Amino acid sequence: MLEPSLIQTVLPHTLTDTQLPELGPKSQGKVRDIYHHNHELILITTDRLSAFDRVLGAVPYKGQVLNQLSLFWFDEVKDIIGNYVRHSPHPSVIIGEACQTLPVEVIVRGYISGVTKTALWYRYSLGEREIYGHHFPEGLQKNSQLPEPIITPTTKGGVTGHDERLTCEEVVSQGYVEAKLWDRVQTAALEVFKRGAARAKAAGLILVDTKYEFGLNRQGDLVLIDEVHTPDSSRFWRLDSYQSRFEMGQEPENFDKEFIRLAYAEKGYRGDGDPPAWDENLAIFASQRYQQVYEMLSGKTFGPMSYPAQEDIRKALL
Repeated sequence: MLEPSLIQTVLPHTLTDTQLPELGPKSQGKVRDIYHHNHELILITTDRLSAFDRVLGAVPYKGQVLNQLSLFWFDEVKDIIGNYVRHSPHPSVIIGEACQTLPVEVIVRGYISGVTKTALWYRYSLGEREIYGHHFPEGLQKNSQLPEPIITPTTKGGVTGHDERLTCEEVVSQGYVEAKLWDRVQTAALEVFKRGAARAKAAGLILVDTKYEFGLNRQGDLVLIDEVHTPDSSRFWRLDSYQSRFEMGQEPENFDKEFIRLAYAEKGYRGDGDPPAWDENLAIFASQRYQQVYEMLSGKTFGPMSYPAQEDIRKALL
């Protein structure tokens, strides 16, 4: 993990956008720049940080961590389900097969927690007891472990531009995914979550919840796409802090970007209107957190890429 002073020197050079028209047509998500070439996708994971369904700022080395940690996890769960990856020519780049993306995000939750409007605890704290088609009894505490992990799907943006809650039954009844395929998705998601939770526990972390995205490749096989068990797509707690803090009604020490959501929530921001200004000190701390998560889960030492990154990416791809 790099020292704050070293991270600060690259703050002006974070990878926030790429302009590489020679790679083909470009589309842009909240975090990734995606270039389309024949039946392949060139996915460049930038340093943009997204929360509350919007980009808040940039975090040095974040894209590299997401990319390399996803590659680690794709390999870890390949006996459960295949993936779209073909190769990675640069620390922030994946070249993958273009797949037919399923139109739902598959959220697996092992605990009742969270501060965003789609989070279990936020909905529960408002008095809801039927959430995502699951019944929750009275008297639950924030951050309680659920008896078994559950799936809480959402749409991918939808007409409002924000993720909208679904039940598992609605995924099928509203025509998002055919029933047999949805059964396969749920089985794979729960198995991948179980594998991730076990690996996280061995690393001294709790996998609280996570988001998966699935697609169908050209052969019609169900595959994992996007990213897996990263600090962007997942929430992690320090295992050794959970029980003592839970008993005292305190937040476990989180090891993901949840502290950024909490920081904004403390300022009264939950996604409506313009967010507060991005804080460079928060960016430096977030960079260290991302690097630390990578090292704990992968068991590898983080080796930083060079900034500015665009020219290195160009050379790696052309």
